Amino acid sequence: MYWPTLGASPVFVPRHYGWHSVYDDKRYVTKYATLGSGHQHARRIDMSDGVNEFGLAVQKLTFTNGSQLVETPGEDKIHLAPFELSFFLLSNYRSVEDIEAHVEEIELMADKYSLMKYGHSELHFAASDPTGRIVVIEPVTTPIEMIENPLGVLTNSNHFGRQIEKLNKYLDFTPDFMNGTVPLNTPRVTTGNVSGKSIPPGSYSPGSRFIRAAYLKERIDVPGNENEAVDNCWHLLDAVNVPKSKEHQPTYSVYRAAVCCESRNYYYQPYHAKSVAKVQLTDELIEFNEVKFFKVADQISFNELN
Repeated sequence: MYWPTLGASPVFVPRHYGWHSVYDDKRYVTKYATLGSGHQHARRIDMSDGVNEFGLAVQKLTFTNGSQLVETPGEDKIHLAPFELSFFLLSNYRSVEDIEAHVEEIELMADKYSLMKYGHSELHFAASDPTGRIVVIEPVTTPIEMIENPLGVLTNSNHFGRQIEKLNKYLDFTPDFMNGTVPLNTPRVTTGNVSGKSIPPGSYSPGSRFIRAAYLKERIDVPGNENEAVDNCWHLLDAVNVPKSKEHQPTYSVYRAAVCCESRNYYYQPYHAKSVAKVQLTDELIEFNEVKFFKVADQISFNELN
């Protein structure tokens, strides 16, 4: 996640937590406990990414020049500001299939008639669950579009299909991928053949980062357990991490995070820290009835040897 400053930390939100949408001040109550990165406003939690008690994981990402937001609210619809969707999905649905069954009920609203102005908030979303199903959720149509994503990579670029097409220059997809028949939890969707293919670009543009992440994900050793998977995630993120460079750009990678849908472990590391914090959404924590923030120092420290 890259922003101008770090504005989110690990937070647990319980069941039955009441919050108000900034669009119309409607009150919603969470059905499921969630754990992720977020911050608290006066009457709501803004959660950027996380996991809920059923292992559903959701993340929001910037979506430049992609969103088609609704101006006039439809009848019998759920009306949300775009940045509220990740928390709403986590706190109301059990799986990707559950989201799919209800996504037509949701409208992401422009601020033309909102009670509080929030600009043209352009976001799209990734969701996954313990089945291994991964989807891209894009507000490019009404109702909101859901796209299967067995590749498992998403960045800030719009038009997901175009990003996949660009990968053909660097990787060869399997017939299952091309036919849309990839079995769940398939670790690789390319053949591994890169003979005659181009070398991934090195810039920090969303398109270049998408290509590098996909290229390296397809070539890194397949992990044998959760620890190895987290280790893989961090090495892959190293290749797309945006360093702090105030003279050249206003944003940088303020934190990185990973979720294991099966164990409900949440891993979090702010930019300056060199160790990774781990919080588990345990059965005991799920029964907790208050919002809980976990402090993680955003500063470098060393394990000094004598």
